[in-house]
Amino acid sequence: MIGDFFLGGGLAFSLGAMLLYALRQEARWARLCTLLSAVSAVLASACLMALIFGNCFDIAYVASYSSRELPDIYKLSAFWAGQQGSFLLWLLIHAAVGGILCRENIASAGMSAYLLIQSLLTILVLAKSPFFPQEIPVENGIGLNPLLQDPWVAIHPPIIFLGYALLAVPLAYSVGALLQAPDSREWLKPARKWALIGWGFLSAGIFIGGYWAYKVLGWGGYWGWDPVENSSLVPWLIATVFVHVLRVARVREGALSMVHLAAIFAFSLVLYGTFLTRSGLLGDFSVHSFSGTSIGLSIAVVNAFVLLGALLLLTIRANKLPQGHMYEGFHSREFWMLLGMLLAVFIASIVFLGMSMPLFTQLLERPASVDTSFYLRTTMPLAICLMLAMTMSCLRFYGAGKPLPKRYLPFGGLVLGLVIPLAVGIRELLPILLAGVSMMGAAASFLSWRQHALHLGGFVAHAGVGLAFLAMVLAGTGSLSATQMLQPEESCSLFGHEIIYHGQEFLEDRSVKYYVYTVDGREAKALTKLRGNGTDAAREPAIAKSLSGDVYIAPSPPEDYGIEEMTLKRKGVVMDGDLAYRFDGIEIFTDEAQPSHQTLTAQISVTDGETVETVSPGIRTTANGATSSPIPVLNGKKRIRLTGITEDQSKIRIEVLPSEEAFSRIPITATVSTKPYIWLLWLGCTLVTLGCFAAAGASFKKM
Repeated sequence: MIGDFFLGGGLAFSLGAMLLYALRQEARWARLCTLLSAVSAVLASACLMALIFGNCFDIAYVASYSSRELPDIYKLSAFWAGQQGSFLLWLLIHAAVGGILCRENIASAGMSAYLLIQSLLTILVLAKSPFFPQEIPVENGIGLNPLLQDPWVAIHPPIIFLGYALLAVPLAYSVGALLQAPDSREWLKPARKWALIGWGFLSAGIFIGGYWAYKVLGWGGYWGWDPVENSSLVPWLIATVFVHVLRVARVREGALSMVHLAAIFAFSLVLYGTFLTRSGLLGDFSVHSFSGTSIGLSIAVVNAFVLLGALLLLTIRANKLPQGHMYEGFHSREFWMLLGMLLAVFIASIVFLGMSMPLFTQLLERPASVDTSFYLRTTMPLAICLMLAMTMSCLRFYGAGKPLPKRYLPFGGLVLGLVIPLAVGIRELLPILLAGVSMMGAAASFLSWRQHALHLGGFVAHAGVGLAFLAMVLAGTGSLSATQMLQPEESCSLFGHEIIYHGQEFLEDRSVKYYVYTVDGREAKALTKLRGNGTDAAREPAIAKSLSGDVYIAPSPPEDYGIEEMTLKRKGVVMDGDLAYRFDGIEIFTDEAQPSHQTLTAQISVTDGETVETVSPGIRTTANGATSSPIPVLNGKKRIRLTGITEDQSKIRIEVLPSEEAFSRIPITATVSTKPYIWLLWLGCTLVTLGCFAAAGASFKKM
């Protein structure tokens, strides 16, 4: 396959460039090979995209994640929907960044390390290639999981992989410095620039994933402490540590060893998280994980090679790193910043332990995972201490630790943060304390910016963290929830909100239905995507938004749809209440263009004792399965769906459904919950991301 040819060429070019950089010879040819490896990744990606949009279902990956009827936007996202495509996307981004990086003033040893990682990624893509042929030919693909057919989740993976790929750049700078100039700090500025960009994209990807989970999955939350979610959170936390410790190292050269450690672990944890999610180890513990494949061991080997190799290099070169104090005293800004980052490492370690529990327990042959309460109990006290450390560091200058003028003003933020959760009805001590210190930290970052002790990007990001923690307290601890039976057009009062359920609405093509509500007079709809046979494929909750927060309604399908199943013999009559049904015969229609596509219709006579009507419900069969839809009888009094035909065509199985009006007005059970001021979370997350990119932009200007 030509795609594999391009991947093989890319591997050859990246290995050649790596050797040229390692030997420090022919820099021009090394750059050319680097650029050619990037071009090869682009061409391989273009091949896969062409196969997807060309409906080439003789390729296994295309058949697994695309289909003829899939909208173009989701055909695009089918590129990275599966394991093979997501690795190719990662390689594409990594190689493209390498093409930019080779033009910068990076040490040749660092560029060689970067290309070594690229070569390993290429080998992983080749080992589980997206260009493998389909063993059994199919005329149409399976298509994309209905849950993934959402604009937010369509952009979530590429943004996450942008963050993953960019975290390899600080590691490359670190390795280059260790090999060529351990005592130099010149590499810190460009490494910080790339780290901030990667950190920003990883932040955006995590936040978009959280919003998708809240909006689509219907569990009422934005973060479930799922191991796959945590696998992106842990490297994000260590990248946070890297950016802050790097800033300290620009003032205190004794912190350089910590900067190297953070760079190594940030990218190594990306690889470790990839191993967990792609190995199949989390299949019983996560709704996000990929099924088990042989590539899991390959990723583990790559992870061990990168981590142990980098740590060995750091150990060997440690005696050549600058020595000195990392802070002057407990009153200094550097001390409080380093203390805060130590707390972030503790939080990352706890999350790492929790997400790795399925792996550790499987080694003992007793697979198990930790529940949500484990994370909440262990991380909340640390988060409170972290916000206190952030406050203290923001209230001082670097160097001698001179305090800022008017440093007592942020205590007004503390009071506000303590009052807000009390007003919402929260009475638990730790959440109230977290809200208080979060608002104090946001106020301290504002004062630090006004006193020119913190740049604009830092202020925006820190304020976003404070708002996000406040929102987590309000929308988490302050949430109220109840399960309620809702009768159509009957008013129900819950948590001070008037809720009226109006029944179900269907799109004309029967691909989607809505559960329609009004909440305090405002309409809200819960969406359900339907399969070809009318059954539920994916559900999304109804969310009524306001300044005071969201009312979140997650409906459960009715237990009794009023559907009757019956078997009819040819020329036999079966009674169902007031109606009688007679099966008269079968007609078969074959699609001449696609002989495997057939439509089988059954002639059924239906009578209510006064009127006789003959209807022809059908089943459409293809190589990938069969679908059928209900059709109305006797002016919509009932609906009939053909669900089965015996091989000798002597019997059929049908479903008799209520009329569409009666069906749409069946009572339902719904879980109704409140999410006080959750919009503050989306605002806070947006500010964190914008702050990252603003700080990165400022780094570009200074270079």
